[in-house]
Amino acid sequence: QVQLVESGGGLVQAGGSLRLNCAASVASGRTFSSYHMGWFRQAPGKERDAVAAISGSGTSTYYADSVKGRFTISRDKTKNTVYLQMNSLKPEDTAVYYCAAATGWGSIVHPLLVDYWGQGTQVTVSS
Repeated sequence: QVQLVESGGGLVQAGGSLRLNCAASVASGRTFSSYHMGWFRQAPGKERDAVAAISGSGTSTYYADSVKGRFTISRDKTKNTVYLQMNSLKPEDTAVYYCAAATGWGSIVHPLLVDYWGQGTQVTVSS
């Protein structure tokens, strides 16, 4: 069992930056490193799409084409936390951002295969 709590969303002007945080509480018997972690986003009327993912070891990452070069995902095993640094934000980045955890690397980028979800945090980028 994993509980995920996001923070760090808000309102920012285009070109600005935000950092999202996701704190994970992992049930005994498993460790934070047992889970691949990811960020998804969902805009009104649109599907939930993968934005970035990081492997349990932190050695592999994935980025959607739309955020490559602007967003950086990282994780801190000492704090059981995954981060999403978002730079050069655009109005089209506006969405609810969700933290996700999965035990399979192929699962962490598919919303139907994710094992655990956070509650989401709103990111709004004004033009």
